[in-house]
Amino acid sequence: MPTLLALSPHLDDAAFSCGGALAQLGRGGWRVVLATVFTRSVPDPTGFALACQLDKGLGPEVDYMALRREEDGRAAEALGCWPPVWLDLPEAPHRGYGSAAALFGPTLPEDDAALLAPLAAALARLAAETSPDLLLAPQAIGGHVDHVQVIRALGRAALDLPVLWWRDFPYTAREAAPAEPFADRMARLPELSIALGERDRGAKARACAAYASQLGFQFGGPAGLDRRLAEAGPVERFRAEGRLPAALGSMLAAEPTT
Repeated sequence: MPTLLALSPHLDDAAFSCGGALAQLGRGGWRVVLATVFTRSVPDPTGFALACQLDKGLGPEVDYMALRREEDGRAAEALGCWPPVWLDLPEAPHRGYGSAAALFGPTLPEDDAALLAPLAAALARLAAETSPDLLLAPQAIGGHVDHVQVIRALGRAALDLPVLWWRDFPYTAREAAPAEPFADRMARLPELSIALGERDRGAKARACAAYASQLGFQFGGPAGLDRRLAEAGPVERFRAEGRLPAALGSMLAAEPTT
């Protein structure tokens, strides 16, 4: 059984961005492992980190990340993934990024120094434990610092794996020209797409809806999620790096060049 490792910065990114592909591969006989990087519970949050949960109606006594891990478990089940993997690393608001604007600005030098080496080591251990035939990871479209740091750490880990780099939704839907810090690198790679059938789209919609704590913030509620998914259409697009496994079969189609 071939194994796919889907690497999600946050507890929702992979489902939002490539959930249809995960569902399709799982039904096609793949072992699909959904692993999220920044999932650590931080007791007694303060400052911007606390504001991030208060603005979702969650008081300071709530273990926000435990709630989100429960949502992720339901999403993984909806997609037919194996039990999800949660790396014990804190999100950016707990690492010195003190505002919403800072989350989409330059990475902090102190964050680079403290995070990248242990994150690269964690990703190397994860790859050794799961032995994937294929990695799915973000392009960091939108420029969120956590997405950027995942790509940088993957570079340090130097995993010898083929990668499908997914387009980061909903950032791809919010602006006509979102930030793309790795645009030059991605532009050198072929763009491929996976067409989603009705079952794939349904599984993706159920998985995305499982992240109930995020729907108001990201989409204005469940109806907004449904609208954005409909606008995105029945296809997910990727940049392909390395020699892709033959087990993918005819799932992938080349995007036309312009």
